[in-house]
Amino acid sequence: MRFSFCPDCGTKAVPKVIGDEGEMPYCLMCERPLFDLFPVCVLCAVRNARGQIALIRQSYVNAGTFVGVAGYMRSGESAEAAAAREVTEELGLSVSAVSFVRSYPYVKKDMLMLGFAVTVEQGDFSISGEVDKAAWFSYEEAVAAVREGSIIQQLLIDSEQQKEKP
Repeated sequence: MRFSFCPDCGTKAVPKVIGDEGEMPYCLMCERPLFDLFPVCVLCAVRNARGQIALIRQSYVNAGTFVGVAGYMRSGESAEAAAAREVTEELGLSVSAVSFVRSYPYVKKDMLMLGFAVTVEQGDFSISGEVDKAAWFSYEEAVAAVREGSIIQQLLIDSEQQKEKP
């Protein structure tokens, strides 16, 4: 979200050079810069003890391809807690470990995706109403099942490389 008006007082923002940030919206009344806001989401490479990767299909995202478990962070929630919550909500599985892999700018939707490797306990899926299908894949199958060049594909590759490091 880019501000045209101050969210606190409603005054029309004016352009002002702010140090190294360059020109940006500024509220003369509150005397403060109005930094852009953008959604922060978690994206999860979900693995079980056998090394299988869980992917989901959601018709409102793309009915023809598998995607990773993802969701918006809530106010006051850590990124790790958001990753664990999303996996539990969407797959119905208990999370045993969450580790940050890296962040991915999602330019198309003006978002920041925080990528996590999430380990889950063995069990059957109990999918939420926003998930049409969930399935386990080998690493190679998972990389092939998602859209080529997608953020989830990059996260799967990055998390695999991170797993292999001592």
